[in-house]
Amino acid sequence: MKKPARSLMLQGTGSSVGKSVLVAGLARALTLRGLVVRPFKPQNMSNNAAVTPDGGEIGRAQALQARACGVAPSVHMNPVLLKPQSEIGSQIVVQGRVVGNARAREYQALKPGLMSYVLDSFARLRGECDIVLVEGAGSASEINLRRNDIANMGFAAATDTPVVLIGDIDRGGVIASLVGTQVVLDPNDAARIRGFIVNRMRGDLSLFADGMAMIAERTGWAPIGLVPFLDAVRLLPAEDAADLQDLARMRSRGGRVRIAVPMLPMISNFDDLDPLLAEPDIECILLRPGQPLPGSCDLVILPGSKSTIADLAALRREGWDIDLQAHRRRGGQVLGLCGGYQMLGRRIDDPDGTEGPAGTVAGLGLLDVATVLGGAKTLTEASGTLLPGGTPAHGYEMHIGLTDGADRAHPFLRRADGSGEGAVSADGRVSGTYLHGIFANDATRAALLRRIGLDPVPRDHEAGVEAALDALAAHLEVHLDIDALLAVSGY
Repeated sequence: MKKPARSLMLQGTGSSVGKSVLVAGLARALTLRGLVVRPFKPQNMSNNAAVTPDGGEIGRAQALQARACGVAPSVHMNPVLLKPQSEIGSQIVVQGRVVGNARAREYQALKPGLMSYVLDSFARLRGECDIVLVEGAGSASEINLRRNDIANMGFAAATDTPVVLIGDIDRGGVIASLVGTQVVLDPNDAARIRGFIVNRMRGDLSLFADGMAMIAERTGWAPIGLVPFLDAVRLLPAEDAADLQDLARMRSRGGRVRIAVPMLPMISNFDDLDPLLAEPDIECILLRPGQPLPGSCDLVILPGSKSTIADLAALRREGWDIDLQAHRRRGGQVLGLCGGYQMLGRRIDDPDGTEGPAGTVAGLGLLDVATVLGGAKTLTEASGTLLPGGTPAHGYEMHIGLTDGADRAHPFLRRADGSGEGAVSADGRVSGTYLHGIFANDATRAALLRRIGLDPVPRDHEAGVEAALDALAAHLEVHLDIDALLAVSGY
């Protein structure tokens, strides 16, 4: 008889300690061992989201983890997704659908009602696999949020799921982080932790052998592994904008063309940039607040935004709107993606207060279009051909609002049904599209890069992501005791 599905939860001593990447690597490693694996994150907070085949949305990290398992992403892999917005708190997505908005304190009161959806999704996944790999959120030691918790120990207790704790040695203080977590946790919660992993070790592993022993002695937890930093991880999508900045620094180099991207406060779906960051002939400059737009760049990309009006105001505060106009006068090109597309128009109307106070704001005026926010959220995969040229293009749409105007007569691409999508200025130098993910397709990326004077070396981006997942799985097979992890799960 088939064993009932087991579960194992990876929690962290803090945010960005590598939970998402380790779950993806373990998912691929266990899948290669012949197990049927499903990823699960009860609650995620991220503006980097993915569209599921059934028209829902989940965190991008869970979509990557599903890919590591060799299956399509499902809304049940991330039943509660919080997407931060300005002024009105976070948008709340439950099992793939937007259910409303709430500020942080208001959300705490909503969590008890969300646990039933979390447990429903978890049960569905357990019914189709051998093991569920569960990713916690933030820090396991946030005891101030323990009441009604659905993301970490509250979930583990409700489902009797054993926990392995992850610490990041690269940021320093890993011994105190791991040992201190046990100290502050309720004893019942601390007892759920069966082992620990120290992640992102650089240099000689033997130098931390005593450290591993000390943590094990003080906590009583099993040392599951000391994981060295792996360069191949840079090819995997980042979950947080801060991670994207780190990846950009890792990949920083000169190039034949320069692409600048203003890093706006509510930037979303920033994995759009990953294929460009991996191009050897591109210098991709992610602009932090206080940095001017470089005077000698070939293309400026305005990325997606979870709060277009607020990010447009931030762009103006930085003076990037003036820099953009100067870039445009010098003959530079501009591409707006989703929220960035909306910003490029003449105005943005928000009659129902979708993003904050109802009203109208002036856009950048680089495209002769206008946007009206509101209505149902568009969540769909999309495809067509680039104009001009006819290169096949595909991606996905994830936005609220409709954009129209004279420049829509010159669409960015032609859909399969013959309709136009996006807009291009009369001189062809400013473009906007609602499609995310267009750079991941090699032919599309090459065609767009040729427009700024670069004929890129042929490169299979998707094959690179698969190779990175395989390399990560092999890396974890060497540096983690995966058999011990399976034993902790009861498998």
